[in-house]
Amino acid sequence: TVCNMAIEGGARVGYVNPDQTTFDYLKGREHAPPAEAWDAAVAYWKSVASGPDAVYDDVVRLRAEDISPMVTWGVTPAQSVAVDEPLPARDSFDEADLATVDLAYRYMGLKPGQQMSEVGVDVVFIGSCTNSRISDLRAAAEIARGNTVAKGVKALVVPGSQQVKAQAEAEGLHEIFMQAGFEWRNAGCSMCLAMNNDKLVGNQICASTSNRNFVGRQGSPSGRTLLMSPAMAAAAAVNGHVTDVREMQG
Repeated sequence: TVCNMAIEGGARVGYVNPDQTTFDYLKGREHAPPAEAWDAAVAYWKSVASGPDAVYDDVVRLRAEDISPMVTWGVTPAQSVAVDEPLPARDSFDEADLATVDLAYRYMGLKPGQQMSEVGVDVVFIGSCTNSRISDLRAAAEIARGNTVAKGVKALVVPGSQQVKAQAEAEGLHEIFMQAGFEWRNAGCSMCLAMNNDKLVGNQICASTSNRNFVGRQGSPSGRTLLMSPAMAAAAAVNGHVTDVREMQG
């Protein structure tokens, strides 16, 4: 997710140094180097990691536990807000950004000061290359477990690969989703880019775990996309509106 969304934030590349966790995950998988080439591969991967004396133009340190669940309100991934904060005032933006801000508020039908929890959803899409790993599906399933998709909401779960789909089914995640009223789909792109018939209709609002919320991204020229995490999307599906998922967690 970090590497994927770094590009959406304007970076030329998103990169995380390989470490033992990465090596353990890859070892023995179908397309990993065979046993006789494994040690050489690990040695090479370690050699390309940033050195302890590397110098950076800027360093930003974040504590993930201090970041509230986020949701986009506009037409770029940058136009986002913590789910428990009001939408930003127009005068909080630089002059150069106002045209895009005005477009976003007008297109999305939202206004400064509004709470995202007031925004209802018509469709929920859990999937895409950004958020459809087995860990993502587990997080969403924990919210879906024992709950039911809200009346009038269409909710889809699309695994990121056939391998992820098989593992999720082996763990029984598909049953949790289907019992809650989600559609369990084959792996693919689906509503991320409005593939085949998986499209918004009219000005529907979609809570989506994908990486782009541009105008018309999900198939309808007036369709609206709210980007959020898998757990947040599952919470929106159950409640029928944007929800602070922390209210549903122990």
